[in-house]
Amino acid sequence: MNSVRNTIELKDVISGANVHHNLSVPQLVEKTLSREEAVLSSTGAIRATTGKYTGRSPKDKYIVEEASTKDKIDWGSVNQPISSEVFNSLYQKVLNYLSSKDEIFRFQGFAGADTKYRLPIQVINEYAWHNLFVHQLFIRPTDEELQSHTPEFTVITAPNFKADPAVDGVKSETFIIISFEQKTVLIGGTEYAGEMKKSIFSIMNYLLPEKNVLPMHCSANIGQEGDVALFFGLSGTGKTTLSADPNRRLIGDDEHGWSNNGVFNIEGGCYAKCINLSQEKEPQIWDAIRFGTVLENVVLDDATRVADYDDSSLTENTRAAYPIHAIDNIVTPSIGGHPNTIIFLTADASGVLPPVSRLTKEQAMYHFISGYTSKVAGTERGITEPQPAFSTCFGSPFLPRPARVYAEMLGEKIDQYNAHVFLVNTGWTGGEYGVGKRMNLSYTRAMVRAALEGDLDNVETVTDPIFGLQIPLHCPGVPDEVLQPKKTWADGAAYEKKALELAQAFNENFKQFGDVSDEIKNAGPLVK
Repeated sequence: MNSVRNTIELKDVISGANVHHNLSVPQLVEKTLSREEAVLSSTGAIRATTGKYTGRSPKDKYIVEEASTKDKIDWGSVNQPISSEVFNSLYQKVLNYLSSKDEIFRFQGFAGADTKYRLPIQVINEYAWHNLFVHQLFIRPTDEELQSHTPEFTVITAPNFKADPAVDGVKSETFIIISFEQKTVLIGGTEYAGEMKKSIFSIMNYLLPEKNVLPMHCSANIGQEGDVALFFGLSGTGKTTLSADPNRRLIGDDEHGWSNNGVFNIEGGCYAKCINLSQEKEPQIWDAIRFGTVLENVVLDDATRVADYDDSSLTENTRAAYPIHAIDNIVTPSIGGHPNTIIFLTADASGVLPPVSRLTKEQAMYHFISGYTSKVAGTERGITEPQPAFSTCFGSPFLPRPARVYAEMLGEKIDQYNAHVFLVNTGWTGGEYGVGKRMNLSYTRAMVRAALEGDLDNVETVTDPIFGLQIPLHCPGVPDEVLQPKKTWADGAAYEKKALELAQAFNENFKQFGDVSDEIKNAGPLVK
């Protein structure tokens, strides 16, 4: 079924009569519904389900091993090599497959709000709802920009095209393959829309460092005085909640570049988690879910089509994709100056990391590379007890280059622009998970506010004897005894045992980064 019938070129596919170019949101919603790809929710958003693939498929993601790039890629389990022959064969099969369809959809746009560094892209979709997704997630061109738009990278998606591992040289029916020489991403066998978003992010993570731009998996906002803050953090650390501040305008919620001009959003939209979403806790996301928004794997009432955001029967990874202008409190365009404050968020279930600590440049690079948080019961199948989780640079699945490239760029920019860096623990206090309690959100907000307003820059600190972190002795709005974790534990010996366990986990994880400098290696826990 998947054999190549004839050689075909992309230009022939996208010039066919069956191709819809740059349809508007209402047109794409109409197409989505008429093709029965999704249903309408009570708020006017469309809801699609993605079958058995409700998240990314990291084991099915590859980068083509090519002469011009192979020495720059950090090959391994994240960046799996694949041959040009395998890519070219699948490429032809997918083009033949799409050319036989009654309808396919093309979007032209950009990644990168700063016009100096933006990447012109096009996305070719089998599904109308996928095309609506990219229309909302990436930067939409003006009519004038569209006239001269020349894509530098192409994403091609064919969810219903299934690879044959025995014939096609891949591991399963699903494949996500990036070719930097052919400037193409090929996606097949999965309906999960997030693969398109993260493929473009992976491409930007490869391209931007060559322009002296640091790509970052973080949110960014700007204060009333023009001060910029970055928030790094893995799922469950509170990144979305803490960066959504009514007194600060949002630059972007997930992917940014830091150039010599300042910070810019890579995307034109938001891809927000919806599980347990409530109007009270996250009003910006709640209000953004309206006509034009794409809901992914959210359960709806059959009759009323009202969303049940607490229902995880399809997946915990329910999502909403909407354009950034669906949020009122934003910066337009999505650009800011150089960051004054950088905040690394972690949800430490062992309850031993300080709720806030000030980092040196070297410590910032160490914790950036480590990307630590805890996975707790319920976040993934099979997890019954909290486990340390490390994601390099807070985005390891999307980093084609070695970690030290990104860490060294971060260190240089911290130095150059005098950014202040803080580690904020939104996890447990007074004991580990099951014994202590989650850090009071009002305290965390007070710590973040103090960091942003400079109240912690010159405050007296004490050095944590195990982790070497500088712990402020005072923070406005937070009781002093909360700031030093050992003092919140009833059993000091139990605290030290758990702290040493976490220090050892940091040390073990960092052994994989043998190519970083001794200054960075020595900025980790004092107990080796």
